[in-house]
Amino acid sequence: MVVLRGWALFLCVSSALSFAAAPPRPNVILISLDTTRADRMGFLGSSRGLTPNLDAMAKQGIVFSRAYSHVPLTTASHTTILTGTYPQFNHVTDFGIPLSPRLPYLPSLLRQHGYHTGAFVGSLILDPLEGTAPGFDRGFDIYDAGFQLRRHGADRYKTVERRAAEVVQHALAWLSQVPEGPFFLWVHLYDAHDPYDPPEPFKSRYASQPYDGEIAYADSAVGKLLDALRKHGLYDETMIAVMADHGESLGAHGENTHGIFLYDETLHVPLLVKLPLNRSAGKRIETRVGLVDVAPTILQEAGIAIPKEVQGESLIRMLRAAAPDSHVNTDDRPAYAETDYPHRAFGWSSLRALRTGKYLYIRAPERELYDQIKDPAAKRNLAADTKGVADTLAFKLDEFHKNTSQTLIELAKPDPEQAKKLQALGYVGSNPSAPHDEEMFGGIDPKARIEISNLLHDAMFDVEDARYEEAVPLLERVLKEQPEIPVANMQYGMAEARLKNYDKALGPLEKAVKLMPDSGMGHYELGLALFETGDWKAAAPEFEASVERAPRWADAHFSLAAVYARIDRVPEALAELDATLSLTPDHYRANLLRGRILSLQGNAAGAIANLEKATQVQPESREAHLFLADAYEQLGRELDSQRERAEAQSLPSAKP
Repeated sequence: MVVLRGWALFLCVSSALSFAAAPPRPNVILISLDTTRADRMGFLGSSRGLTPNLDAMAKQGIVFSRAYSHVPLTTASHTTILTGTYPQFNHVTDFGIPLSPRLPYLPSLLRQHGYHTGAFVGSLILDPLEGTAPGFDRGFDIYDAGFQLRRHGADRYKTVERRAAEVVQHALAWLSQVPEGPFFLWVHLYDAHDPYDPPEPFKSRYASQPYDGEIAYADSAVGKLLDALRKHGLYDETMIAVMADHGESLGAHGENTHGIFLYDETLHVPLLVKLPLNRSAGKRIETRVGLVDVAPTILQEAGIAIPKEVQGESLIRMLRAAAPDSHVNTDDRPAYAETDYPHRAFGWSSLRALRTGKYLYIRAPERELYDQIKDPAAKRNLAADTKGVADTLAFKLDEFHKNTSQTLIELAKPDPEQAKKLQALGYVGSNPSAPHDEEMFGGIDPKARIEISNLLHDAMFDVEDARYEEAVPLLERVLKEQPEIPVANMQYGMAEARLKNYDKALGPLEKAVKLMPDSGMGHYELGLALFETGDWKAAAPEFEASVERAPRWADAHFSLAAVYARIDRVPEALAELDATLSLTPDHYRANLLRGRILSLQGNAAGAIANLEKATQVQPESREAHLFLADAYEQLGRELDSQRERAEAQSLPSAKP
């Protein structure tokens, strides 16, 4: 890292030459803490002692004590943070919806003004290529993601997510090589998202409260980043903004995680800003603000014009209005929030909320009104007893939504491959159709069915972790209450199929496909179950439908190849194997099957490369070594054949 750059270099030059000059653009670091509650932050009053590094930074920065997220979902909330627009404007209200190039986007704007830009994210959910955040890499010189679906038995932290320390390590490696000039660094730490599994020593220290352990671990990683900045002379000159994308319910109002409700547990978030040279250090802003304000605040500090499409407001004016070490409370600013996840995932009603004055109003089939001063936990619904206030806030909510919406950006459907990626992270895949507003608010009140969401969430993690016996009774309870949930039927069918109970699996899988005909994953799972029963001809059209809907899914192509091979459609099988390997060259089963088919056709020379690759990818595979031995033997390479047979004999026959 270069010690003197940006603000530090400016101070030296202006001191030596003794004349005023326009300061250079400051470095900017944005740190987003996934699923992090405001009440766990020491600088916001927590006595748990989880965040010593953030607390120390807070003394040198500005604390926004009443900051709110606008949607309790990672991808949608980060869209608001990085575009400065509300969900009803940017339309990224669901997983997998592409970020429109027509939206203002903080990384692109900074890069256009000479910034070096780097993103380092902690989860598949923000992977623009393989995950559920297409378009997020716009404007970045480097976007460090590269996640993959987790196979059973694989390490979670080497597939669908990575720990905070690794994210920070990657970010610091980039910073050490970034060219001279201002930089924008986005660091996303996913650790506090469930399943809560902090590394040691936090795992032992917080054994009874693993969520707190994740918060403490993430804070330690932030500390390492800040220490490195100080060591290399970058801390003082850099603007650092730290925030959570949303919080976590942890059982409040009956919700175990997040995404369904709009109460403070999931929407009140930490927001902390340290300005260059620690300007305005010690200020505490009590005025309500939103994550939609982050992008315009950064742009103003960087001296860049804020695009007219940006709906948030720069918070710099609040900072200028206050004296040092003061608490600032200016005019009330309403905070809007929404979630369509209950409707898209379960067919329930969507929810919208407005926080204004002392009230929280929630639009729901049973509307809600809470006095946040007297009832901060939102336990007493005043809507029926205070109808006039509720009617007024209902009108204000609808007006705010109307005035901040736009229809210029077409609502794109999520990629059909998203369902399996969401399952790996505990989310229910959504119905890809875009419902009308009256449909979204005409369903069941989520308050009446929240336990279904909890059960399905737990069951999906059980299926992901191959705990099928534990998943089945949970899914049976879900389907008893609401038999038409497509994903519940699919998960139940998957669990029973993995337990080889195909008679119980086929019905739910067929129902899932009927309810979600566009789901590539649904057709795929039904095809797998039919294949295992020996009904290969019936399995083929299901795999064909899966490939059609998810053309970049390598396993779908392989499964179609496998069934084609079984029903004597060998040329088509080879074509699908080629498609599989074009997507995933190291695909073990595709290399094995392609090599074996060619070998059996007498083309041993063509088979060798695939079979050698199969033994390299899975050296413990007895079958791969035996097939390679046969191919060597066909070519008269006896020593090679003997070596592979000896290797096969040394391996357990049970190994695939």
